[in-house]
Amino acid sequence: MSLRVVMMGASGAVGRQVVVALTSSHKVETLTLLNRRSLPDLTGSIAVEHTVDVLDPETYRALLSGHQAAVCTLGVGQPSAMGKEEFVRVDRDAVIAFATACKQAGIAHFELLGSVGANAKSNSFYLRTKGELRDALVALRFERLSIFQPSMILTPTNRYGISQGLMLAVWPRLHPLLGGSWKKYRGIRVETLGAALAANLFTAGGGIEVLQWPEIVVLAAPRGA
Repeated sequence: MSLRVVMMGASGAVGRQVVVALTSSHKVETLTLLNRRSLPDLTGSIAVEHTVDVLDPETYRALLSGHQAAVCTLGVGQPSAMGKEEFVRVDRDAVIAFATACKQAGIAHFELLGSVGANAKSNSFYLRTKGELRDALVALRFERLSIFQPSMILTPTNRYGISQGLMLAVWPRLHPLLGGSWKKYRGIRVETLGAALAANLFTAGGGIEVLQWPEIVVLAAPRGA
């Protein structure tokens, strides 16, 4: 099976790992990247970049035709660094617009990088926004909708200051304490998450699937968590 994949959000930490996995796969025919800025080190890759306005579907709508699957890892890395309105525009509205355009272009499989705990009725602004996004994508009725819901994403370096540094140091130590139904809150390495998003494109499935820590680790094997 050879896939034609379109992706938005490739410049982020998770997105970059998805690109690494897909560009090294012989199962991908074309990887179209819709980016706000150009990515380095893509020379000779199967990936084709297009610089677009992620907030305006008209800048990329014509590029979607002919793809079978779409991956969206677009999101705000540090929500506290911007106002709520701007966060919603990028993390919810831009993703809904991309998904809607993908659906209209006939793309069957849509993958979303979401968050554990997403719920449109949550008291948390962040989780409520993620839940509203999830519900909007469900309403589009893709043939297959894959919603990845990691907890803490463990990156090799601290990108956002003291608070992230503390989380990166502490969260892995909680791993043994998070068993049973709490496994979904275990931290997961960014490389593992990216590999899982890529691998899931080549598995059989249909309808709506929610993938959390246990499912993500299985998909990414043998890399593990």
